[in-house]
Amino acid sequence: MAAPVVAVTGYDLEFYEKLLFLFPHADARSWFAGNAAFAAHTAAQSGTLQVGYLIMALRALGLDAGPMGGFDPAKVEAEFFPGGKIKANVLINIGYGDDAKLFPRNPRLAYEEMATIL
Repeated sequence: MAAPVVAVTGYDLEFYEKLLFLFPHADARSWFAGNAAFAAHTAAQSGTLQVGYLIMALRALGLDAGPMGGFDPAKVEAEFFPGGKIKANVLINIGYGDDAKLFPRNPRLAYEEMATIL
């Protein structure tokens, strides 16, 4: 609640309507139009990837970024994305944190515990 800025990120279920402009090399719109499940899955994946890039950019600028899940997306969507075509993805607290209030870094899995090379 004390963050100077909270970014509310979302993804557009009808993103493919912009593909003729954004990706003119192929008729990519046709890959998604009429296939709501595939479009929603792709929108969620791509939207989350873009959130990761945003967090990396914020941190590269020296800002602290605290992504949050676990919120009620229906309430966020009703407030910020009425109409139903934009789905809430991640909330991000952005600002300059107090290092004295940070938890120590949590343990991490060893590479061999989390990856397999095929």
